[in-house]
Amino acid sequence: QVQLVESGGGLVQAGGSLRLSCAVSGRTSSTYYMGWFRRPPGKDREFIGRIGWNLGDTIYADFVKGRFTISRDKAKSTMYLQMNSLNVEDTAVYYCAAMDPAHGSNWSTGYWGQGTQVTVSS
Repeated sequence: QVQLVESGGGLVQAGGSLRLSCAVSGRTSSTYYMGWFRRPPGKDREFIGRIGWNLGDTIYADFVKGRFTISRDKAKSTMYLQMNSLNVEDTAVYYCAAMDPAHGSNWSTGYWGQGTQVTVSS
């Protein structure tokens, strides 16, 4: 089992920055991928990006456009999402997730945190 706990959400003004954290505990492996997702109000969940836990390789959704950066600190077992130039459309519940495709899991069957609310005011 893997446990994920997000933190760092809150209220920020448009144009501001916020850094989310995802603390990871439990049985993880070097083959895990960690990802960030969000669910805006009234909309479906959307993929933001992911990072390979071992190599730190990243992939981002197009809408990120260089504003968001995913990183991880293996020693602290924590993944981060640095968000800059926030706008009101970034208002959402943000989730971190983990999957291990080398052992048959995907985002749907992997592990998820409880989410953290980010609200961007105009």
